[in-house]
This record gives sequence, C-alpha cells and structure tokens, in this order.
Amino acid sequence: MINKRLLIKNLLAHNDESSFYDKKRKIDLNSKEGKAKFLKHICALSNSNPANNSFIVIGVEDETNEIRGVDFFDDSKIQNLVNAYLTNPPLIIYENVAFPSLTDKVVGLVTIRPHGKITSLRKNIWKYWGGSIFMRDGSISMPKDFEIEIKDVNSEIVKSIENAAKNNIKLTLDGVIDFINNRHKDLESHYKVFKEQFVVCWAGTPKKLKDKTYYSRVDIELINEQVRLFYSALDEISIDFTEDYFKIVEYVHLGLNEQFKYYPLEEVTIHFYENGSYNIDTKLIFEPPQFNKKTLYHIFNANNAVLEKIKHNIPLNNSEKKDLSLLPSTYLICYLNNFEDARHKLQDAKEVLRDYDVKAYQLSKESLRILRKVSYN
Repeated sequence: MINKRLLIKNLLAHNDESSFYDKKRKIDLNSKEGKAKFLKHICALSNSNPANNSFIVIGVEDETNEIRGVDFFDDSKIQNLVNAYLTNPPLIIYENVAFPSLTDKVVGLVTIRPHGKITSLRKNIWKYWGGSIFMRDGSISMPKDFEIEIKDVNSEIVKSIENAAKNNIKLTLDGVIDFINNRHKDLESHYKVFKEQFVVCWAGTPKKLKDKTYYSRVDIELINEQVRLFYSALDEISIDFTEDYFKIVEYVHLGLNEQFKYYPLEEVTIHFYENGSYNIDTKLIFEPPQFNKKTLYHIFNANNAVLEKIKHNIPLNNSEKKDLSLLPSTYLICYLNNFEDARHKLQDAKEVLRDYDVKAYQLSKESLRILRKVSYN
C-alpha cells in the first residue's frame, strides 16, 4: 500500500519534471483551454509510459517546488472527460492528498495507469486537432505528427520511487493521532479499522434528525494512503459503515424564497477486501429540483444586475445584498432548470466575488463543484 504523501515527496525530490511526471500550480477544468491542456498532458504521459504509472502533481510551484496546495477536488467523473476526448484512454485517478502544512488545502495527485496502446485526441478541443498524438520530450508534452513507437524506459525508476513510498505502521498511527488530536481537536472525530489493514478517520459537526446523524464541516481521510476522501465546510453528509464498506451520502441545500430542502447528491461507497485491496464506487443520485420559469427569469436577471454592480463598484442596497448571499445557489438552480447561460454567469461570479465577499466566493466554488458533477454525468 502506497502512502501518497510520501510518493509526492519522492517525485518532487527525484528531479525536475520528466517523461513520467509533471507538476502544476493548478489546473482549470471549467474552460476549453484548461481541459485541452490537461488532456494533452494525460495523452503525452500515457504514450511515454506504456509499462508504468505516470503522474501529475497539482498544487506545487514550478520553479521552487514549494507545496502551496489547491482546493479539494472530488470530481469522480473526471474519467468521463478523458474517455470523451481520447482514443485508447488510459485509466486515471485523481486523489486529494493531505499535507500537515496545509489546513484547508490539499495536493492533487493524478495517477495515469499504463495500457500499452497509443493514445490520441478523439476530436478537436481548443487549438488541438482531433487525431493529434502527444509524447513527453523531457519535461514538455510535445505533438508528434508521425507514427510513433512506444517504448518502456521508465518502469524501473518509477517502481523504485513507488517502493520507497510504501506505508508502514508508524505512518498510519502518526496519521490517526494527527487527524484526531491536532487537525480536528475542535470537532467530533472517529476512526474505523477495516480488514485489519485500512484506517478511515472522519470528523465533523454532528446533527441528529430522528434516528439519523448528519455531519457538516466534514473531513474524511483514508489514513493509510494520506488521501482525503471528502472535505466540505458547507454541505451535509450521512455516514454508514459495516465491517466491509464505508458509505458517504452527500446532500446539497437548495431552494427559493426561503423554501429550502436537502437533496441527496452523490453516494460514495468504499469496499474493503481481505486481500488488501479496496475500490471506490460513486453513484450520482441527484434529482434536480424544478421551479416556476417565470420566477427563475426574475431571479436570473436580478443576479445579473447584482454582478454588474459589483463589477463597476456600485454599492448594493439591502435587497441586493440578500440576493448576493444566495446568488451562487440560485444560478445553480437556474442551470438545473435549463438556463444554459447560468453556467457561464456562475463561473464569472466566482472570479468577481473572490475579493468582494468571502462567503459568497466559497458558495460559488461549491456550486461549480456540484454543476461539474452533474454535467459529467
């Protein structure tokens, strides 16, 4: 079992970016350009490593290797993006890796599994043409316009890096103690051991309704691998587990005119096996709420007016300040009710609100996360 935090440290310490790993300050999967660049690197790393895993580390300064971190990214459907745009798509896994020096941030780790086939772009995206093939030329992903022969040149060195990152009992115990006693000493915390090998820790603010317990301000981590399974300062979740699985159901709070309701969004189940393996099943269970179109047109236009005022530094009245507090979630509702422009408005709002209203900015990020999940499905 590999400790992903150690793996990232070993990759960063090994040398600069190479033909088997890349590092990024951040990635942007909300724009065509961002998606295209991400797919280019996946394609190049897959073609350059037919017999070993390859990696993208996200949240690291390119020049200094300083670990800065990025927001928690829990989009389990990122594989759908790869499958849609690449021929012979590799299996990729995006994991959020916890570092003690980061509080509400993580380091993203993308692992690209080998399959020994040539991967290419299936169709046009941004300035890259369908049919394009990319390879790693040192630390750069370069297009190749001719028939390529994929060669195994990195498997031994990657194997040695992965072996050096294997987990041990000290790392596991230190991880549990740090999670409960340091990082979440102000929250209700728990741990559960599965199959005498796997340790899951979770912390949050509990709320009991009838015979069910829900958590907010939730952090859930698979300690053995230092992988954060779920993190949110806003949404509420329920947790259920047996000796064989750990299940999370995420809920999203949506509504209009103070008529709000919790809607189940996604179910994530981690199955643990006696042979020392596990797998994660993710199922979207969201049924978008439908509202009166006339009411939504009014809200959509009001949101647009508030955004324009903020852009032009015009003070908001009390009614508009109230609209601002709900703006991200109401844009999301509009999109879920077939207002296509609401998606672009929500992305625009995120940038505008970054330095204007911290709470509204956080809500916009959460709304975009939900929108991304729904769109990929």
